[in-house]
Amino acid sequence: MENIFANREVCDLIFEDYETKTPFLNMDYANVSTTEITGESVFAYGGKGHPKRVAFSGERGGTLTIETQMQSFKLYQLLTGGKVSNASKFMAREELTVAEGGAVTLSAVPADTKSVNVFAADDDCGTAMTATVEDKNVTVTGAAAGDKVVVYYMKDLSDKAQKISIKGSSFPKAFTVYGDTVMKTENDELLPYKFIAYKAVPQSNMSIGMSNNGDPATITITCDLLVNENDDMLDLILEEGEATA
Repeated sequence: MENIFANREVCDLIFEDYETKTPFLNMDYANVSTTEITGESVFAYGGKGHPKRVAFSGERGGTLTIETQMQSFKLYQLLTGGKVSNASKFMAREELTVAEGGAVTLSAVPADTKSVNVFAADDDCGTAMTATVEDKNVTVTGAAAGDKVVVYYMKDLSDKAQKISIKGSSFPKAFTVYGDTVMKTENDELLPYKFIAYKAVPQSNMSIGMSNNGDPATITITCDLLVNENDDMLDLILEEGEATA
């Protein structure tokens, strides 16, 4: 007897590097996973009224679309093809009070002394004050004890950061994607349901939203479905027997 079923559960996804056949990302935190099969039909016409007589199908393809609010650098790497490293620098901003002799002490050694810029607190990003730098110690010319200053400088984050570098030549890899969820039948059974997308290539589009209100930001990943060397594109699998918890 044929199972009639419905779905209200997302797929857990495993991305396998298409070239090396090694697992790249386990994604068990998506909210939406949608597979779509696409194609194009053209017709031969003939006779009075220009009716359609013969159909031709082609342009077979599809997409796998995933929505997630949980994110990782591994996910960013999958989407962009960028390289992950630890080497990174970022501009720090510190509001400090001048001590005797015009001295202020930074929280870290600047990555580049030329990156140090000092401003009076009431002239932030205005006219830079003259200063000398030695390690964390900055001496501000003409500043008196008790003066408030703002210091900008490049800070080395390499010992505690991850960086993904996205270049103009960075493009996503192809992956084989394994999806796993459950379907619920009219008889109240939960049946394991799986799919295999044999060659999925993430589109090079990524939007990372930052907002101080509303729902947490969602990232949408859209993968184009291609065929592999065996002309395989997508398998849909329904297992017999109720799913285990």
